[in-house]
Amino acid sequence: MNPEYLAFAITLTVFAGGAVGLILQRVLHEKHTTGGSRDMIGAVVGLLTLLSALVLGLLIWTAYGVYSGQNLAVQTLASKVLQFDLALADYGPDADPVRKQLRDGLGKTIDETWGASISDANFAAESFAAAVRNLRAREDALAKLKPANETQTQALAAAKSAVEALSQARLQMSFALTAPVSYPLLMTVVAWTVFLFLGYGLMSKGGPASVIGIVVGSAAIGSAFYLILDLSSPYAGVFRPSSAPLEQVLAIMGKE
Repeated sequence: MNPEYLAFAITLTVFAGGAVGLILQRVLHEKHTTGGSRDMIGAVVGLLTLLSALVLGLLIWTAYGVYSGQNLAVQTLASKVLQFDLALADYGPDADPVRKQLRDGLGKTIDETWGASISDANFAAESFAAAVRNLRAREDALAKLKPANETQTQALAAAKSAVEALSQARLQMSFALTAPVSYPLLMTVVAWTVFLFLGYGLMSKGGPASVIGIVVGSAAIGSAFYLILDLSSPYAGVFRPSSAPLEQVLAIMGKE
């Protein structure tokens, strides 16, 4: 789901709630918006303010956790790739074809992931399939290597260990993107904020300042939901994990 469109729709919905509150404040008899009624409205508004603030903060923190987790996963993936390449380098010239395959695969991964916007659903599925496919291909390539001495035997064992860790890191990246956002929970919080702004409208005296306040407030709520959605889609949104660790490793591999 497009974060920009959904955040804009939420902004309009929340603004509509506030606008309805302003209209009701003018239409309803004064006894319904003053005295004990106003106290009750204020109590409910306070409750909704607390609930919305707590849950929105938690959702933003959780979404940021998805984003930062992918940054950490990229760094882990880069370190595992480098370990695998160094183990192959220690093995000797016989492992050069595998090293070339690794370099080409890493360059392709960087281009496909950071070269254009992709959906995280596709990324997760394609990353999982690629991890399994590459694991089998690399295991087959390593199986063809026949160590002739103790140094090559140790290097081959290190390469096998590194390729397992590399595949595990790639799989963790894809698994972390499986349903990172609970849309029923998001819609529940949206409903809270709509009623919250309706209460604000009921308690307001109306006028341009009230309308401007509702516009600013609804825009702030919409931007909060945009952060949640965008941070939860780190390979398709504005906030994307850095490819610098993988590019640095690729540069090092290219020099050897």
